[in-house]
Amino acid sequence: MHHFPILKGMRRLLLLIMLVSSAMLWADPEMDGLASWYGGKFHGRLTSSGEVFDTNTMTAAHKLLPFGTLVRVTNKENGLSAVVKINDRGPFVEGRIIDLSRAAADQIGMLGAGVAPVSLEIVAFASTEKEVYALQVGAFSVGPNAEKVQQTLETAGFYVTIEKTPLNVARVLVRGIPVAALPDARKKLESMGFLQYLLRKEKTEDPAVATARPLNPPDAPAVPGMGAGPASGSATSSGSATSSGSATSSGSATASAVPAAAPMTPQPVTQTAAPRSAP
Repeated sequence: MHHFPILKGMRRLLLLIMLVSSAMLWADPEMDGLASWYGGKFHGRLTSSGEVFDTNTMTAAHKLLPFGTLVRVTNKENGLSAVVKINDRGPFVEGRIIDLSRAAADQIGMLGAGVAPVSLEIVAFASTEKEVYALQVGAFSVGPNAEKVQQTLETAGFYVTIEKTPLNVARVLVRGIPVAALPDARKKLESMGFLQYLLRKEKTEDPAVATARPLNPPDAPAVPGMGAGPASGSATSSGSATSSGSATSSGSATASAVPAAAPMTPQPVTQTAAPRSAP
């Protein structure tokens, strides 16, 4: 009889391990991963969207998200978050899912570390149309099956995310489809064998409004002025070489890790001809 409490404890531990393992398997590789930041020589150059890159504003580079999308980036190590606008492509380093401006990196406390584990949440898609939809094409109890479907759809040109429910069901969502593009998207999905799907309305924001208004969350502190020139704590940028103060192996990225230097005058933006591109 005296062995029963030990057995019960072992069973509970085993159940906890299984739950944690399943959650790890279903982590969306496009929404959970490493963030880096870039600035320095890229300040003032054209981004892939055609905008001039200003490292003092709340912007970021992402490989797949449509330009103008507003994304909340949360640092998993300290809980700090920032809302950024996607206006560039990258990062072109395996394992990294987003490349932040210096202002955004400062707001989530990762300047010193250069690289930090983050989670992404789509706040709104930029669209002049009032109606933009997500299409749920499947729900899976086995995470790897959902990831295979995600890869198939991304190869076909769709932007796809995996949504986890409290019951550990993985929903596969095709995101950001304007109402005018729905008929073509449906035909393409049906030709690939996806005959059943659920429609879900996305949050949208006019691109002009998204560009004009401050992107900081209401409860976040204002971003201080950022300095000109290459950043000593910069991680690998989207297609750039690493700078001297790249990420530490410990990955410690807290607000206290940011150097306590006096704010410097933001560098004026001057457009150059060569856009930033993948290596």
